[in-house]
Amino acid sequence: MRERTIASHFVRAALRGAERRGLDCAPLLRIAGIQPALLEEPRARIAPEQFARLVQVLWEALDDEYMGFGLQRSKRGTFAMMCHAIIHCRSLEKALLRGTLFYGLFPDAPRIQLERDGDFAVLTVDDSPLWDPDHFLVESLLVIWHRLGSWLIGQRIRLEEARFHYAEPAHSAEYELLFPNPRVFGATRTCLRFHARYLAMPLLQDERTLKQFLLHSPADLLARPDGGDSLISQIRRLLGRDCRLWPDLEAVAHQLHTSPQTLRRHLREEGTSFQELKDHLRRDLAIYHLGRDELSIQDLAEQLGFSEPSAFHRAFKKWTGLTPGAYRAQEA
Repeated sequence: MRERTIASHFVRAALRGAERRGLDCAPLLRIAGIQPALLEEPRARIAPEQFARLVQVLWEALDDEYMGFGLQRSKRGTFAMMCHAIIHCRSLEKALLRGTLFYGLFPDAPRIQLERDGDFAVLTVDDSPLWDPDHFLVESLLVIWHRLGSWLIGQRIRLEEARFHYAEPAHSAEYELLFPNPRVFGATRTCLRFHARYLAMPLLQDERTLKQFLLHSPADLLARPDGGDSLISQIRRLLGRDCRLWPDLEAVAHQLHTSPQTLRRHLREEGTSFQELKDHLRRDLAIYHLGRDELSIQDLAEQLGFSEPSAFHRAFKKWTGLTPGAYRAQEA
């Protein structure tokens, strides 16, 4: 899943808080290994490690883990101190509740709340104290708390539903990377819903593993796409990384124990198709390899299953707005 790329929308959204604080963002982008010109192309995408580095750079430049979106700063080290406060709790429920109490000590902070609803647990983030026009911070907080909880108990918490109090955005197709579960927009609140059985699970981490975890978190929690167990993620895993060996739709349907007709219907319901999935995987693999100098563009075109480099050039420009050569030059 490491080849899953991130839309340039999220980079522009992440910078909004810094711009509001009056920072020149061009040097910050370069430190993160992102050429500012890349953001002028709406279809451009970046690698997860570039995005993680950008988040870290923004925290350092602003001394603010809320990246300029809060009424007050959340000084660097706040998240780490919260983790130290919860690491000795006996269960996930106690850890999450203590974490919400910790952040509740800060005035004007987004309120995070954990509650039970029958057999389910609901984690809610109230973003009313935020200046967050793209909903970037509130979505980041949902992702971070979900993945922190999963890390604490040593297994991925399967989300039943993600709800958002705002209208469905134009880039909603990207949410499958963050919330690979049913999503509802225009809800009464912004929250994650998961089975309450996870709350009783003991924490499998300790101060030793926490020290290693905090070397890169929560930036990498935010940047790492969630493979999950969605249909799209399952198909991507079955396709693999060598496009020349990809199975056809019938073979994939057989491996998923369903019929080709049913698979096509499920993909249609998710707003995609088998061909679009293959195109997106090719695109992400191309971006992954273009950020490295291991393969020439000609060799990469061949590995991606294109009959000739010119076909790869046309497809890549259609996907990202840039030619492979121009994209590699931006990365250099």
